[in-house]
Amino acid sequence: MSATLLNGTLLAKRVRSQIRKEVKKLTFTPGLAVVQVGEDPASTIYIRHKQRDCEKVHFHSEVHRLPAEIPQRRLIQHVESLNERQDIHGILVQMPLPDGIDAQAVIDAIAPDKDADGLTPVNLGNLLIDRERITPCTPAGVIRLIESTAQPIAGKHAVCVGRSQLVGKPVGLMLLNRHATVTYCHSRTNNLAAVTQSADILVVAVGKPELITADMVKPGAIVIDVGINAVDNRLVGDVKFDEVKEVAGFITPVPGGAGPMTRAMLLQNTLKLASARGQRAPTEN
Repeated sequence: MSATLLNGTLLAKRVRSQIRKEVKKLTFTPGLAVVQVGEDPASTIYIRHKQRDCEKVHFHSEVHRLPAEIPQRRLIQHVESLNERQDIHGILVQMPLPDGIDAQAVIDAIAPDKDADGLTPVNLGNLLIDRERITPCTPAGVIRLIESTAQPIAGKHAVCVGRSQLVGKPVGLMLLNRHATVTYCHSRTNNLAAVTQSADILVVAVGKPELITADMVKPGAIVIDVGINAVDNRLVGDVKFDEVKEVAGFITPVPGGAGPMTRAMLLQNTLKLASARGQRAPTEN
């Protein structure tokens, strides 16, 4: 029997619908600023999607396009100037940044109360003390997908394949905060299959095409595939979908799974930040 498909596109649409309702209650327009350094084609596409998402929920959005050769100091100054803008409630620096720029230093320059991506040390650190408010977008989307199954998380064995700061580490902490027993796997894990086979919840985010095969998955497991890889002019995840869907209980597709939910959580974070500030944009006074 095939797994139930976790449709991230449909779930993201529901999230946006709820956000629109919340925006109507505000006396000002939430504002999101996206900083793009250089002209990476993929980044340009991602940003265009984010702008369209903002339009759908009636947010104000700005894209600040800066030259690839900008000095790191100038980039940080630009971010700091956005921190001071009363009409901007969320700031996102689009990755990747050009060689020679310390991405973490740039993220550190974002005010935690304007951190739409949830990646500043303050917001990541809050996960350690079970204080979730502004959380990294992809992990937050993963959690929403898992919760959409209506299956319990508490007491379950959750395995995170990948330990990146962007996905693996924070999603593991968020699962731990929901009382799962969490195991991290990575490039130095011995006998990966032996670990994944015991996972009730399996989150995969390593950027290795179709790494996880059917024999590595526990029957009935929830499988969340965060990977997206271009192979022979098609997009595939880190999970061998056609095989694994015959074993898992629930599974996300690629594309159409974690990706749309990542963008939806960016909107959710921006709304939270705007609501917390509760300030009317100067242009609307």
